[in-house]
Amino acid sequence: MDFSRTSVLATAISAVVLQVLAPITVVGLVLVAVATPPRICEPPETGIGRIVKDPTPAPSAEQLEIARTIVTIVRQRGLPRRAAVLAISTGLVESKLANLTYGDRDSLGVFQQRPSQGWGTPAQILNPVYATGAFLDRLVSIPHWATLPPGQAQQLVQRSGFPERYAPREPEAARIADAVWNDTPPPATPADQSAETPTVPAGCGDDGGSNIPISPKTVDRTTLPAEFQLPSEPRQRAAVAYALAQLGKPYIWGGKGPNGFDCSGLMLAAWAAAGVAIPAGTVSQVHAGRAVPGISQVQPGDLLFIPGSLGTPANPRHVGMYAGHGLIVNAYDSRTGVILEPLSAWTGKIVMIRRVADPSMPSPPPGGSPWT
Repeated sequence: MDFSRTSVLATAISAVVLQVLAPITVVGLVLVAVATPPRICEPPETGIGRIVKDPTPAPSAEQLEIARTIVTIVRQRGLPRRAAVLAISTGLVESKLANLTYGDRDSLGVFQQRPSQGWGTPAQILNPVYATGAFLDRLVSIPHWATLPPGQAQQLVQRSGFPERYAPREPEAARIADAVWNDTPPPATPADQSAETPTVPAGCGDDGGSNIPISPKTVDRTTLPAEFQLPSEPRQRAAVAYALAQLGKPYIWGGKGPNGFDCSGLMLAAWAAAGVAIPAGTVSQVHAGRAVPGISQVQPGDLLFIPGSLGTPANPRHVGMYAGHGLIVNAYDSRTGVILEPLSAWTGKIVMIRRVADPSMPSPPPGGSPWT
């Protein structure tokens, strides 16, 4: 099941390119995060997010976002930190903690789980929330899993052809787990309490919430117009349909569903439902797919980026999806949740558009090369 990617996020600062063609025209940017993370809850100029420590080697933005998801699920299940270390070390070996849409044979996702081996459907596996849950389900079924020697529990879950690779990654996984453990939401609210208000660490604001004023006179926030039609292209249709089905759900910091989402988590879950993997986190999603040169060419399913409450034009921190019919669906902020907004309200703020799946190009076959 092991499949190594050939590239690792560089720790140097790359050039940021921003070309404004016209007031309603945008072009792709080249954005990477610097290696030095900000302190917890500071507005992150790098876009990496909230980091408590500085593990060495420094994990990338996507690695930290996926690690945060893993730790959140572990904490929600009431499992010890050891479970997070085992899951993160497995992800480091299998995918370098990236949400891959390709791998050995039909392997997919962070843990390179195979649909043919009963791990789930491609749409499920490509959502790190589901993938983490599936990994943990098998982990906790192993007797004495928490006290087994390094590498053994991971191999019993994964059944890899390279079992010796897990143990050496545990120290790095432990550093990453320590870095995000205290910066993730506590276990889920008991069933008899309201879960509408997301739990965010004390002193922290929304992670990349929108800052575009909402006008109640423009569109209904949670109801589609009668004339709305989903796109005909199958992948676009599946992604847009999923995103629209989440209207009214709460904004949850780091959320990738099913009960709540942050802005990038909604995009990841929507495209996972279409069987297409995209990176975790806004700062990584700016590299997803291909750049679209202007709003005049926007298509349903495209990702639209604006600075948001924490970003800048050169470092956008909020993302929404164009649904068609002049509408954008996005997880706005923790007070508002997932809503519809008119494209016209975003036009002057959009700094990047990315097309995740081009209708003119077929999906890569299972186990094939990534689409570029």
